[in-house]
Amino acid sequence: MLLLLLGIIVLHVAVLVLLFVATIVSQWIVGNGHATDLWQNCSTTSGNVQHCFSSSANEWLQSVQATMILSIIFSVLSLFLFFCQLFTLTKGGRFYITGIFQILAESNSGHI
Repeated sequence: MLLLLLGIIVLHVAVLVLLFVATIVSQWIVGNGHATDLWQNCSTTSGNVQHCFSSSANEWLQSVQATMILSIIFSVLSLFLFFCQLFTLTKGGRFYITGIFQILAESNSGHI
C-alpha cells in the first residue's frame, strides 16, 4: 500500500512538472530568426537584435492560455487535497475529491 501511495505522489508531481514546463517553456516553434511560444512571438533582425511582441489576441490562443493555467491550478489543488485526504480519511476511504480535481486538470490540458 505504501508503494501505491508513493506512486500516486510521484504521478502528481510529474504532472505538475510537465504542466509547468509546457506552460513556461520559451520556444515552441523556432525557425529562420523567429521563435513563437504560448505567450509571445520573437524575431531576430540582422543585427542580432531581438524584438518580442505578445502573442496575437486570437480567441483560440487566449482559451489555450486559460486552460493551461486552469490545468496547473487544478493539479495543485489535487495534490493538496490528496495529502489532506491521506491524513484525514479513515482506512479504506475513497479519494473521490482528489480524483475529480485530477480529471479536471487532465481534461483542461487536453490529455483526455
